[in-house]
This record gives sequence, structure tokens and C-alpha cells, in this order.
Amino acid sequence: MAVEVIRSDALGDIAHGFLGRIGGVSKGIYAGLNCSLGSDDVRENVIENRRRAVAAIMPGAALSRVYQIHSPDVVTVTGPIDQDDPPKADALVTDRPNILLAVQTADCVPVLFADTRAGVVGAAHSGWKGAITGVNESTIVAMEKLGAMRDQIVCAIGPCIAQKSYEVDEGFFRNFVEHAAANERFFTDGKAGHYQFDIEGYVASRLATAGINVVECLGQDTYSQPERFFSYRRSCHLNEPGYGGQMSMIGLRT
Repeated sequence: MAVEVIRSDALGDIAHGFLGRIGGVSKGIYAGLNCSLGSDDVRENVIENRRRAVAAIMPGAALSRVYQIHSPDVVTVTGPIDQDDPPKADALVTDRPNILLAVQTADCVPVLFADTRAGVVGAAHSGWKGAITGVNESTIVAMEKLGAMRDQIVCAIGPCIAQKSYEVDEGFFRNFVEHAAANERFFTDGKAGHYQFDIEGYVASRLATAGINVVECLGQDTYSQPERFFSYRRSCHLNEPGYGGQMSMIGLRT
């Protein structure tokens, strides 16, 4: 089965794609295109899945990823990254061709960035901790240092957990509202003492506030589509012993 590549209209012809679990070789709870070496999946299967992922987006490109730590930190990529010892960060930017930037998610928000006129791209892993502490804004600043113009950057938000699937408690809600009162609009009432959080809408709003004029939300819920996507929260609810991860990728062709 071919790798399913979900593309953004906003990003146009630039080499990119949001991948799910369709098209890989892993089995069991990791069935499909599991790209997480941090899982207990068979290492050789994950390596093959990553090879297929790169081939589906930009064959022959050097895969560049980071060891994600839910931070606002960004790495500027100028050459190949050791896949067994990647730097700790949650976003990457580059102006070099044949480098495929990749972030891994399993409910968190993947964001791909591009300024095609300047020839600069970026990718961010934007979980709630990274989003609230500014990982997307940090990615924009890092792109600007490479010559990108903020008003020329286009962003696409890929598959992530949807509001209907993302139940949070009172403490989580208070944390966001205390950070900015306007954040209350991203929550709806859930069961007693709980709320439903629209993390996709929150990330899109932060990008717009940062000066990004084009932000495309793909609206794909990782939690409710088990055949298409890995989901940390779904795996927890099913009491599974582990979970896989999908990659979102972007790069510059020669």
C-alpha cells in the first residue's frame, strides 16, 4: 500500500506532506508507517518507514529531525543530522536544498512553514507546552534570520487531536486563561470540571497574531481516525502498551 500523503493547498508546489500510518511495514499496535524510534517497534521497521516517508515527499533528500522535548527551541539546519543523536528542540528551519525537515506527532500539532520567495522553510512540533511558550513564533524568527519575510510566510497545520477529542481538566484551562484571558474562547464546556480544548484553533490564532497572513488548518482529527493516524491519547484510553508516531515534512528542491 502506498504512503498516504496529505498536502496543503496553501503550501502549493513546495515539497511537503503530512503523513499518517498508511503505507508502512510495522505490525501490531504500531501497524503502518510508524516513524518513532522512541517506540518499542522493531527498529528495522521504523527505519524502513522513514525511508518510505522521505521517498514519498522528496526522494534522495537528507532527513533532518530533532529530539522533541515540548520546548520553544529551534534548530537551524545546514547539513545532515545524525538520526541516532539529533539535537534537542521542537522545530527546524533551513534555506538549504535537499534537506527534508521532519517533526513527529501523535496528537500534537505539526506546523509547516514556507517563504517560497526567500527560499526558507520550517517545521514545528507544537504540543500545548510548545505552543504556549512560543515554538511557532520562535520558528518564524529563525526563518527571518535566514532571509524570510514574515508577511510572505505561509503556514499549514496538519493532523492533530480535535476539540471534540481533547478533554482537559480545570487546571489546564486555568493555565491557559491566566496566560491570556482571550484564550477562554478555545475551550468549550465538557463533563463536570472538564473542558474541550481546540488546540488547532489556538495554534492558528497564535500564528495569525504573529503576523502570518495565510494559515491553513487541515482539520484532520488524529484521535478519531485509528486507521489513518497514530494517537497517544487513544492508545492511553485503549490501555495499549505503546504508541506510534507520524511525520510531517517539508523541504526545498534543488
